Amino acid sequence: MLQARSLAALPGIRHGFFTRAGGVSEGIYQSLNGGIGSNDTPSKVAENRTRMAVALGVTADRLLSLYQIHSPRVVVAEAPWDLANRPHADAMVTRVPQLALGIGTADCGPVLLADPQAGVIGAAHAGWRGALTGVIEATIEAMEGLAADRKHMVAAAGPMISQRNYEVGQDLLDRFRETDPGSDRFFKPAERRGHAMFDLPGYIVARLKRAGIPQVEELGLCTYADPAQFYSYRRSTHRTEPDYGRHINAIALAG
Repeated sequence: MLQARSLAALPGIRHGFFTRAGGVSEGIYQSLNGGIGSNDTPSKVAENRTRMAVALGVTADRLLSLYQIHSPRVVVAEAPWDLANRPHADAMVTRVPQLALGIGTADCGPVLLADPQAGVIGAAHAGWRGALTGVIEATIEAMEGLAADRKHMVAAAGPMISQRNYEVGQDLLDRFRETDPGSDRFFKPAERRGHAMFDLPGYIVARLKRAGIPQVEELGLCTYADPAQFYSYRRSTHRTEPDYGRHINAIALAG
């Protein structure tokens, strides 16, 4: 797994941005596929998730995941839940030790946050839709609801699709212009007329800084460009593959 230097330096915080290496899945899912919603063999996904949980220092049942819906909805995690009935949301926060908050991605932006002074953590799934509609800000506010202080928070954005591989249509650019004035700077012209290249990592970092997070780290790794290390929904689509693996990006309080 990969780590952010800023989060790794915090006492009592464990985290990891897991790559596709180190698991038991095969074929297009090789090898550490954590996607409960994928068509991979369930027992292999379960083994992969157990390995991730061990790396985070928790039991497998305490590695939580959501049914992600590209929304700004946040839930407070107070105890493990049945993954078959996981909440429909795109972010989680907790102050309970030994609960790992796991976000699934395969091009979207995983954001992990921590206030080490308050002992509060959060994890958010930020694709373009979630980032635009406020999932990052909602996560920060939910952490504050648990007595965190954004002035003490550290945030890290993990591997996601980079601007040079993220071509979007004019409709998306127009939506950003209308909803978030000034966001034009995160788009540049594409070779195809009527299209643009979107800087999702830059936009996520900007939203975190705009929200008042004093320490923001972005790993600078592109999921689309590195098939040996990362799954990518867009790359799988371009290759006309039937499905794709999902990364787990997780954070936990040691206890």
